[in-house]
Amino acid sequence: MMELSLHTSALTQPFADAIAEAEKIIGEAPHITCEQDLIEGYEYLAGSIRAAMQFAFAYERDFPYFVQSTGPYMKMGLDNPDTLYYSANLRDDAEYVVSGVRGSAADLSFQVLNGDYTPSEVPDSMAAFDDRAIQINPDGSYELRFGPPRADGGPNYFPLGARSSQIVVREVFSDWNTEQQGRIRIQRVDRIGAAPVPPTAKLMVKRYDAAAKMLLSRIRTFLAFPEWFFRGQELNTMNEPRLTPGGLASQYSSAGRYELPDGQVMVVTVPASDAPYQGIQLGSNWYVSLDYINHQTSLTADQANVDPDGKIRFVVSERDPGLANWLEQTGHTRGIVQIRWQRVSRELGAADGPEVEVMGFDELPQRLPFYEQSTRNAADYTARIAARQVAVANRMLS
Repeated sequence: MMELSLHTSALTQPFADAIAEAEKIIGEAPHITCEQDLIEGYEYLAGSIRAAMQFAFAYERDFPYFVQSTGPYMKMGLDNPDTLYYSANLRDDAEYVVSGVRGSAADLSFQVLNGDYTPSEVPDSMAAFDDRAIQINPDGSYELRFGPPRADGGPNYFPLGARSSQIVVREVFSDWNTEQQGRIRIQRVDRIGAAPVPPTAKLMVKRYDAAAKMLLSRIRTFLAFPEWFFRGQELNTMNEPRLTPGGLASQYSSAGRYELPDGQVMVVTVPASDAPYQGIQLGSNWYVSLDYINHQTSLTADQANVDPDGKIRFVVSERDPGLANWLEQTGHTRGIVQIRWQRVSRELGAADGPEVEVMGFDELPQRLPFYEQSTRNAADYTARIAARQVAVANRMLS
Protein backbone atom coordinates (compact mmCIF):
# COMPACT_ATOMS: atom_id res chain seq x y z
CA MET A 1 0.00 0.00 0.00
CA MET A 2 1.32 3.43 -0.94
CA GLU A 3 2.15 5.57 2.10
CA LEU A 4 0.28 8.87 2.23
CA SER A 5 2.45 11.95 1.79
CA LEU A 6 0.21 14.02 4.07
CA HIS A 7 -0.17 13.71 7.81
CA THR A 8 -3.93 13.90 8.44
CA SER A 9 -3.81 16.12 11.52
CA ALA A 10 -1.50 18.57 9.77
CA LEU A 11 -3.83 18.64 6.77
CA THR A 12 -6.95 19.46 8.81
CA GLN A 13 -5.32 21.59 11.51
CA PRO A 14 -6.07 24.97 9.85
CA PHE A 15 -9.75 24.07 9.71
CA ALA A 16 -9.73 22.77 13.29
CA ASP A 17 -8.11 26.02 14.42
CA ALA A 18 -10.73 28.00 12.51
CA ILE A 19 -13.56 26.09 14.21
CA ALA A 20 -12.06 26.92 17.61
CA GLU A 21 -11.72 30.58 16.67
CA ALA A 22 -15.27 30.66 15.27
CA GLU A 23 -16.60 29.15 18.48
CA LYS A 24 -14.89 31.94 20.43
CA ILE A 25 -16.41 34.60 18.14
CA ILE A 26 -19.86 33.06 18.61
CA GLY A 27 -19.46 32.93 22.38
CA GLU A 28 -18.46 36.61 22.54
CA ALA A 29 -21.18 37.95 20.20
CA PRO A 30 -22.50 41.22 21.63
CA HIS A 31 -26.18 40.36 21.26
CA ILE A 32 -26.08 37.28 23.51
CA THR A 33 -28.26 37.85 26.57
CA CYS A 34 -29.53 34.37 27.42
CA GLU A 35 -28.81 30.67 26.99
CA GLN A 36 -31.13 30.44 23.97
CA ASP A 37 -29.01 32.99 22.11
CA LEU A 38 -25.87 30.95 22.77
CA ILE A 39 -27.46 27.61 21.83
CA GLU A 40 -28.69 29.09 18.55
CA GLY A 41 -25.21 30.47 17.98
CA TYR A 42 -23.71 27.01 18.22
CA GLU A 43 -26.41 25.72 15.86
CA TYR A 44 -25.49 28.53 13.47
CA LEU A 45 -21.84 27.55 13.82
CA ALA A 46 -22.65 23.97 12.80
CA GLY A 47 -24.36 25.16 9.63
CA SER A 48 -21.47 27.48 8.88
CA ILE A 49 -18.97 24.62 9.26
CA ARG A 50 -20.98 22.57 6.81
CA ALA A 51 -21.22 25.47 4.37
CA ALA A 52 -17.49 26.22 4.53
CA MET A 53 -16.61 22.63 3.72
CA GLN A 54 -19.17 22.45 0.93
CA PHE A 55 -18.07 25.64 -0.78
CA ALA A 56 -14.35 24.94 -0.39
CA PHE A 57 -14.63 21.48 -1.92
CA ALA A 58 -17.20 22.50 -4.55
CA TYR A 59 -15.00 25.38 -5.73
CA GLU A 60 -14.53 24.46 -9.37
CA ARG A 61 -14.42 27.08 -12.13
CA ASP A 62 -13.55 24.78 -15.02
CA PHE A 63 -16.11 22.06 -14.23
CA PRO A 64 -18.66 24.05 -12.22
CA TYR A 65 -21.99 22.91 -10.88
CA PHE A 66 -24.67 24.64 -8.86
CA VAL A 67 -24.69 24.07 -5.12
CA GLN A 68 -27.48 25.11 -2.79
CA SER A 69 -26.21 28.12 -0.86
CA THR A 70 -28.58 27.97 2.11
CA GLY A 71 -31.13 25.62 3.59
CA PRO A 72 -32.81 24.74 6.89
CA TYR A 73 -29.50 23.52 8.36
CA MET A 74 -27.10 25.89 6.56
CA LYS A 75 -28.46 29.38 7.07
CA MET A 76 -26.86 32.75 6.41
CA GLY A 77 -27.59 36.35 5.51
CA LEU A 78 -31.23 36.46 6.70
CA ASP A 79 -32.05 33.68 4.26
CA ASN A 80 -35.53 33.94 2.76
CA PRO A 81 -37.70 30.90 3.64
CA ASP A 82 -39.41 31.28 0.25
CA THR A 83 -36.21 31.11 -1.80
CA LEU A 84 -33.95 28.41 -3.15
CA TYR A 85 -30.46 29.85 -3.62
CA TYR A 86 -27.94 28.28 -6.03
CA SER A 87 -24.39 29.39 -6.76
CA ALA A 88 -21.51 28.37 -9.00
CA ASN A 89 -17.98 29.69 -9.56
CA LEU A 90 -16.76 31.33 -12.77
CA ARG A 91 -13.69 32.58 -14.59
CA ASP A 92 -14.12 35.95 -16.26
CA ASP A 93 -12.24 34.80 -19.38
CA ALA A 94 -14.23 31.60 -20.05
CA GLU A 95 -17.67 30.97 -21.54
CA TYR A 96 -20.40 29.10 -19.65
CA VAL A 97 -23.78 27.74 -20.66
CA VAL A 98 -26.61 27.70 -18.10
CA SER A 99 -29.43 25.41 -19.15
CA GLY A 100 -32.68 24.77 -17.39
CA VAL A 101 -36.43 24.49 -17.32
CA ARG A 102 -38.44 27.33 -15.85
CA GLY A 103 -40.68 26.03 -13.09
CA SER A 104 -43.74 27.88 -11.87
CA ALA A 105 -42.06 29.81 -9.04
CA ALA A 106 -43.09 33.43 -8.63
CA ASP A 107 -39.62 34.69 -9.53
CA LEU A 108 -36.43 33.37 -11.08
CA SER A 109 -33.42 35.71 -11.08
CA PHE A 110 -29.74 35.61 -11.99
CA GLN A 111 -26.85 37.63 -10.59
CA VAL A 112 -23.13 37.70 -11.38
CA LEU A 113 -20.86 38.84 -8.52
CA ASN A 114 -17.24 39.95 -8.47
CA GLY A 115 -16.36 38.47 -5.10
CA ASP A 116 -17.75 37.32 -1.77
CA TYR A 117 -19.49 39.06 1.10
CA THR A 118 -17.02 40.30 3.72
CA PRO A 119 -17.35 42.07 7.09
CA SER A 120 -16.63 45.38 5.38
CA GLU A 121 -18.42 45.23 2.02
CA VAL A 122 -21.04 43.64 -0.19
CA PRO A 123 -19.66 42.35 -3.52
CA ASP A 124 -20.48 44.35 -6.61
CA SER A 125 -23.12 43.00 -8.93
CA MET A 126 -21.68 42.67 -12.45
CA ALA A 127 -25.07 41.70 -13.88
CA ALA A 128 -28.52 41.18 -12.38
CA PHE A 129 -31.76 40.30 -14.13
CA ASP A 130 -34.80 38.08 -13.84
CA ASP A 131 -36.25 35.75 -16.45
CA ARG A 132 -38.23 38.54 -18.07
CA ALA A 133 -34.90 39.51 -19.68
CA ILE A 134 -34.34 36.16 -21.40
CA GLN A 135 -35.97 34.12 -24.14
CA ILE A 136 -37.71 31.02 -22.80
CA ASN A 137 -39.04 28.30 -25.08
CA PRO A 138 -42.75 27.34 -25.04
CA ASP A 139 -41.94 24.18 -23.06
CA GLY A 140 -40.21 26.26 -20.37
CA SER A 141 -36.68 25.34 -21.35
CA TYR A 142 -33.98 27.98 -21.76
CA GLU A 143 -30.26 28.30 -22.42
CA LEU A 144 -28.14 31.26 -21.29
CA ARG A 145 -24.51 32.02 -22.11
CA PHE A 146 -22.09 33.94 -19.93
CA GLY A 147 -18.64 34.85 -21.24
CA PRO A 148 -16.25 37.53 -22.48
CA PRO A 149 -17.94 40.45 -24.27
CA ARG A 150 -18.66 39.79 -27.94
CA ALA A 151 -20.81 41.40 -30.60
CA ASP A 152 -22.55 38.24 -31.83
CA GLY A 153 -23.66 36.93 -28.44
CA GLY A 154 -27.39 37.04 -29.11
CA PRO A 155 -30.33 37.80 -26.79
CA ASN A 156 -29.45 35.18 -24.17
CA TYR A 157 -25.75 36.06 -24.01
CA PHE A 158 -24.53 38.00 -20.99
CA PRO A 159 -20.97 39.38 -20.93
CA LEU A 160 -18.81 38.74 -17.89
CA GLY A 161 -17.07 41.81 -16.57
CA ALA A 162 -13.51 41.74 -15.28
CA ARG A 163 -13.26 39.93 -11.93
CA SER A 164 -16.60 38.15 -12.35
CA SER A 165 -16.31 35.23 -9.96
CA GLN A 166 -19.68 33.77 -9.12
CA ILE A 167 -23.21 33.34 -10.45
CA VAL A 168 -26.11 33.25 -8.00
CA VAL A 169 -29.59 32.05 -8.96
CA ARG A 170 -32.70 32.64 -6.84
CA GLU A 171 -35.93 30.71 -7.30
CA VAL A 172 -38.67 32.32 -5.20
CA PHE A 173 -41.97 30.69 -4.23
CA SER A 174 -45.09 32.59 -3.17
CA ASP A 175 -47.53 29.67 -3.00
CA TRP A 176 -45.63 26.79 -1.42
CA ASN A 177 -48.38 24.28 -2.21
CA THR A 178 -48.76 24.76 -5.95
CA GLU A 179 -45.65 26.35 -7.47
CA GLN A 180 -43.18 23.86 -8.90
CA GLN A 181 -39.39 23.90 -8.76
CA GLY A 182 -37.51 24.17 -12.05
CA ARG A 183 -34.25 22.57 -13.18
CA ILE A 184 -30.88 24.20 -13.79
CA ARG A 185 -27.28 23.24 -14.61
CA ILE A 186 -24.07 24.99 -15.65
CA GLN A 187 -21.14 23.90 -17.84
CA ARG A 188 -17.98 25.57 -19.07
CA VAL A 189 -18.43 25.42 -22.84
CA ASP A 190 -14.92 24.28 -23.78
CA ARG A 191 -14.87 21.58 -21.07
CA ILE A 192 -18.10 19.77 -21.96
CA GLY A 193 -17.36 16.04 -22.23
CA ALA A 194 -13.94 16.38 -20.57
CA ALA A 195 -12.99 15.58 -16.99
CA PRO A 196 -10.95 17.41 -14.34
CA VAL A 197 -7.56 16.11 -13.28
CA PRO A 198 -7.58 13.95 -10.13
CA PRO A 199 -7.09 15.83 -6.84
CA THR A 200 -3.57 16.19 -5.52
CA ALA A 201 -2.08 16.51 -2.06
CA LYS A 202 -1.43 20.18 -2.77
CA LEU A 203 -5.08 20.70 -3.69
CA MET A 204 -6.27 19.03 -0.47
CA VAL A 205 -4.10 21.37 1.59
CA LYS A 206 -5.52 24.32 -0.36
CA ARG A 207 -9.12 23.16 0.11
CA TYR A 208 -8.86 22.77 3.89
CA ASP A 209 -7.10 26.11 4.18
CA ALA A 210 -9.80 27.74 2.05
CA ALA A 211 -12.52 26.18 4.22
CA ALA A 212 -10.86 27.66 7.31
CA LYS A 213 -10.81 31.15 5.79
CA MET A 214 -14.40 30.82 4.53
CA LEU A 215 -15.67 29.78 7.95
CA LEU A 216 -14.18 32.75 9.79
CA SER A 217 -15.16 35.21 7.05
CA ARG A 218 -18.75 33.93 7.04
CA ILE A 219 -19.12 34.20 10.82
CA ARG A 220 -17.58 37.68 11.03
CA THR A 221 -19.41 39.00 7.97
CA PHE A 222 -22.97 38.22 8.96
CA LEU A 223 -22.47 39.20 12.59
CA ALA A 224 -21.61 42.64 11.22
CA PHE A 225 -24.60 42.89 8.87
CA PRO A 226 -27.33 43.96 11.35
CA GLU A 227 -25.22 46.90 12.53
CA TRP A 228 -24.59 47.84 8.90
CA PHE A 229 -28.22 47.83 7.91
CA PHE A 230 -29.89 49.13 11.09
CA ARG A 231 -27.37 51.60 12.49
CA GLY A 232 -29.30 54.58 13.86
CA GLN A 233 -32.73 53.04 13.19
CA GLU A 234 -35.11 52.98 16.14
CA LEU A 235 -36.36 49.67 17.47
CA ASN A 236 -39.86 48.56 16.41
CA THR A 237 -39.72 50.52 13.16
CA MET A 238 -39.29 49.47 9.53
CA ASN A 239 -37.73 51.59 6.81
CA GLU A 240 -39.35 52.57 3.53
CA PRO A 241 -39.05 50.08 0.65
CA ARG A 242 -35.65 50.34 -1.01
CA LEU A 243 -33.69 48.38 -3.55
CA THR A 244 -32.05 45.51 -1.72
CA PRO A 245 -28.29 46.09 -1.24
CA GLY A 246 -26.20 43.87 -3.47
CA GLY A 247 -27.58 44.83 -6.86
CA LEU A 248 -30.65 42.59 -7.17
CA ALA A 249 -32.46 43.85 -10.22
CA SER A 250 -36.10 43.73 -9.18
CA GLN A 251 -36.16 43.29 -5.39
CA TYR A 252 -37.17 45.89 -2.81
CA SER A 253 -37.06 45.33 0.91
CA SER A 254 -38.10 46.97 4.16
CA ALA A 255 -36.65 45.88 7.47
CA GLY A 256 -36.09 46.71 11.11
CA ARG A 257 -35.35 45.28 14.52
CA TYR A 258 -38.07 44.51 17.03
CA GLU A 259 -37.98 44.25 20.80
CA LEU A 260 -41.21 43.15 22.45
CA PRO A 261 -41.45 42.67 26.21
CA ASP A 262 -43.86 40.07 27.53
CA GLY A 263 -47.45 41.00 26.77
CA GLN A 264 -46.68 43.28 23.83
CA VAL A 265 -47.12 42.60 20.11
CA MET A 266 -46.14 44.34 16.89
CA VAL A 267 -48.70 44.87 14.13
CA VAL A 268 -47.16 45.37 10.68
CA THR A 269 -49.66 46.74 8.15
CA VAL A 270 -48.72 46.79 4.48
CA PRO A 271 -50.70 47.07 1.23
CA ALA A 272 -51.05 43.84 -0.73
CA SER A 273 -48.71 44.38 -3.67
CA ASP A 274 -49.21 43.87 -7.38
CA ALA A 275 -45.72 42.30 -7.49
CA PRO A 276 -45.74 38.53 -8.08
CA TYR A 277 -43.87 38.02 -4.81
CA GLN A 278 -44.34 39.77 -1.47
CA GLY A 279 -43.21 38.09 1.73
CA ILE A 280 -42.45 38.84 5.36
CA GLN A 281 -40.18 36.94 7.73
CA LEU A 282 -38.72 37.07 11.21
CA GLY A 283 -35.03 36.52 11.89
CA SER A 284 -32.78 36.13 14.90
CA ASN A 285 -29.89 38.38 15.86
CA TRP A 286 -27.59 35.80 14.25
CA TYR A 287 -29.02 37.26 11.02
CA VAL A 288 -30.72 34.04 9.98
CA SER A 289 -34.34 33.01 9.58
CA LEU A 290 -36.26 31.53 12.49
CA ASP A 291 -37.64 27.99 12.21
CA TYR A 292 -39.96 28.33 9.21
CA ILE A 293 -40.72 24.61 8.90
CA ASN A 294 -42.49 23.91 12.18
CA HIS A 295 -43.59 27.43 13.03
CA GLN A 296 -45.29 30.24 11.11
CA THR A 297 -42.39 32.68 11.23
CA SER A 298 -42.90 33.85 7.65
CA LEU A 299 -45.81 34.47 5.30
CA THR A 300 -46.20 35.40 1.65
CA ALA A 301 -49.07 37.42 0.24
CA ASP A 302 -50.52 34.16 -1.12
CA GLN A 303 -50.35 32.54 2.32
CA ALA A 304 -51.64 35.54 4.24
CA ASN A 305 -55.13 36.83 4.93
CA VAL A 306 -55.77 40.09 3.00
CA ASP A 307 -58.27 42.42 4.64
CA PRO A 308 -61.19 43.97 2.70
CA ASP A 309 -59.31 47.28 2.47
CA GLY A 310 -56.52 45.61 0.48
CA LYS A 311 -54.02 45.60 3.33
CA ILE A 312 -52.29 42.75 5.10
CA ARG A 313 -51.93 42.99 8.88
CA PHE A 314 -49.27 40.76 10.36
CA VAL A 315 -49.11 40.23 14.12
CA VAL A 316 -45.68 39.53 15.62
CA SER A 317 -46.36 37.88 18.95
CA GLU A 318 -45.03 35.25 21.33
CA ARG A 319 -48.53 34.18 22.39
CA ASP A 320 -50.99 32.81 19.86
CA PRO A 321 -53.55 35.55 19.11
CA GLY A 322 -55.78 33.16 17.16
CA LEU A 323 -55.24 35.16 13.96
CA ALA A 324 -54.36 33.90 10.48
CA ASN A 325 -51.44 36.32 10.07
CA TRP A 326 -49.69 35.48 13.33
CA LEU A 327 -45.89 35.51 13.06
CA GLU A 328 -44.42 33.44 15.88
CA GLN A 329 -41.54 34.88 17.86
CA THR A 330 -40.58 31.37 19.07
CA GLY A 331 -39.04 32.76 22.25
CA HIS A 332 -37.20 35.63 20.56
CA THR A 333 -38.08 38.82 22.44
CA ARG A 334 -35.63 40.61 20.13
CA GLY A 335 -35.05 39.98 16.45
CA ILE A 336 -35.35 41.18 12.86
CA VAL A 337 -38.43 41.62 10.67
CA GLN A 338 -38.14 42.02 6.90
CA ILE A 339 -40.50 42.36 3.95
CA ARG A 340 -39.38 41.65 0.39
CA TRP A 341 -41.05 42.49 -2.92
CA GLN A 342 -39.69 40.72 -6.01
CA ARG A 343 -40.19 40.87 -9.76
CA VAL A 344 -41.49 44.40 -9.36
CA SER A 345 -42.49 46.34 -12.48
CA ARG A 346 -42.25 49.83 -10.95
CA GLU A 347 -40.42 51.75 -8.27
CA LEU A 348 -41.79 51.31 -4.77
CA GLY A 349 -42.19 54.18 -2.33
CA ALA A 350 -43.40 54.96 1.17
CA ALA A 351 -47.03 54.31 0.24
CA ASP A 352 -46.15 50.71 -0.66
CA GLY A 353 -44.32 50.11 2.61
CA PRO A 354 -45.31 49.01 6.09
CA GLU A 355 -46.73 50.87 9.06
CA VAL A 356 -45.77 49.52 12.48
CA GLU A 357 -47.69 49.70 15.77
CA VAL A 358 -46.74 48.19 19.12
CA MET A 359 -49.62 47.43 21.47
CA GLY A 360 -50.68 45.17 24.28
CA PHE A 361 -51.72 41.63 23.40
CA ASP A 362 -55.15 42.21 24.93
CA GLU A 363 -55.71 45.31 22.79
CA LEU A 364 -55.79 43.38 19.50
CA PRO A 365 -59.57 42.78 19.33
CA GLN A 366 -60.30 46.49 19.76
CA ARG A 367 -57.48 47.98 17.71
CA LEU A 368 -57.10 45.57 14.80
CA PRO A 369 -59.43 46.36 11.88
CA PHE A 370 -61.36 43.36 10.53
CA TYR A 371 -60.34 41.37 13.59
CA GLU A 372 -63.26 38.92 13.38
CA GLN A 373 -62.57 38.12 9.71
CA SER A 374 -58.95 37.35 10.58
CA THR A 375 -59.49 34.75 13.30
CA ARG A 376 -58.68 31.06 12.95
CA ASN A 377 -58.90 28.10 15.31
CA ALA A 378 -56.33 25.60 16.57
CA ALA A 379 -57.22 23.02 13.91
CA ASP A 380 -56.63 25.58 11.15
CA TYR A 381 -53.23 26.38 12.61
CA THR A 382 -52.23 22.71 12.86
CA ALA A 383 -53.20 22.23 9.21
CA ARG A 384 -51.10 25.24 8.23
CA ILE A 385 -48.01 23.87 9.98
CA ALA A 386 -48.53 20.42 8.45
CA ALA A 387 -48.69 22.01 4.98
CA ARG A 388 -45.48 23.97 5.66
CA GLN A 389 -43.67 20.82 6.71
CA VAL A 390 -44.70 19.01 3.53
CA ALA A 391 -43.89 21.93 1.24
CA VAL A 392 -40.40 22.47 2.67
CA ALA A 393 -39.66 18.74 2.55
CA ASN A 394 -40.69 18.62 -1.10
CA ARG A 395 -38.44 21.45 -2.26
CA MET A 396 -35.59 21.57 0.24
CA LEU A 397 -34.06 18.12 0.29
CA SER A 398 -30.81 18.69 2.17
